[in-house]
Amino acid sequence: MRPLQISPETAVKLSEKLGVPLEHLMHMPQHILLQKIAELGKEETAKEQSEKKDGQ
Repeated sequence: MRPLQISPETAVKLSEKLGVPLEHLMHMPQHILLQKIAELGKEETAKEQSEKKDGQ
């Protein structure tokens, strides 16, 4: 399996956000990475919505 085709900057940011070592991220199967990114997006969306409710 070849490493993911993403820029170094993107790899570092994803590694930090997902809490995964950079080496593991680069060799992670693409379908699993996409699933983790989708989960992260759902969490951030829920967080933004709760902040909007609190602000009103």
